Amino acid sequence: MRQRLLYLLAIISTMSNQTLFAQADISMATHWYNRANYNPASIARTEYLYLFSNIRQQWLGVDGAPKVFNVQASEYIHNMRSAFGLSLVGEKIGVTQATNPMVTYAYRLSNNRDWSMSMGLSAGVFVRFVDGTLFEAETLSDPAVLYDKQETIRPDANLGFEYQSSHFVFSISSTHLLSLNNPDKLFLNTNHRYLDVIYKNENPVLFNYHAGLQVVNRNNLTVLEGNVSFRFKRPTGLVKGPREIFDIGLTYRSSHQMTVLLGVNISSNLRVGYAYDTSYSTGYNQNGTHEMMLELRIPSKASSTRCQCQNLDYWYY
Repeated sequence: MRQRLLYLLAIISTMSNQTLFAQADISMATHWYNRANYNPASIARTEYLYLFSNIRQQWLGVDGAPKVFNVQASEYIHNMRSAFGLSLVGEKIGVTQATNPMVTYAYRLSNNRDWSMSMGLSAGVFVRFVDGTLFEAETLSDPAVLYDKQETIRPDANLGFEYQSSHFVFSISSTHLLSLNNPDKLFLNTNHRYLDVIYKNENPVLFNYHAGLQVVNRNNLTVLEGNVSFRFKRPTGLVKGPREIFDIGLTYRSSHQMTVLLGVNISSNLRVGYAYDTSYSTGYNQNGTHEMMLELRIPSKASSTRCQCQNLDYWYY
């Protein structure tokens, strides 16, 4: 029964063209480490070629529960003041599959040592596939259920802007721009608007920390999310400064969800992470959600802005 209910929810949320059932952005708990999923301006990271990947399993133990994967690569080229990126995001839930390949370009408006601003655009396609032959309906004659296979491919685009100083990040972005004001939500992800404010501090000797607030809006639904994270480090006595060891964070959403995030620095440029979600909403599935993350940074002379900024401990986040 639980499997049939999950399939029914997947079909309704995918096939209905009513605003109430419009598709939400693919959920990821580790977006506090990588904002590129919803803000293409954030790939203007300097100093290295950046690789990021995560996988997410929701509602562990439920057949047909959502599974998400995400792979991203980007690099900033200092001489062009530009960043280029590729991403592939996919989700499988019940009888439906979604794939969202994108290419991203971001332009860095300033290389000032005290502040930076960038703008970015992602373009690609959003692919939705429904295998109705797998649907287990209680009433086989239900006209609202489609029992054949369907695939829809639509163009897709995201736009974002980001301002950074040594201690603050201000980010604003909009995803799935081509569905903006489109009354037909069939197979499409709905346009989302994001606003982020992050305070970060790397001055303490034993740890770095940040505190962030995100506001997400789609149609008439607004969700607030707050995050606090500490990244512990140890002194090395070297010019490069202390070595980051591990981090721990906590996130709470106004949709009555809480997330614990853990990360371990295998080396100075390689980090693995884990996130666990749980919900406190009445009637919502209480099975935990697990997410694994891999982050790799490859130092790059083409990306470096340290000599231009005259700041050995460059602050870009």
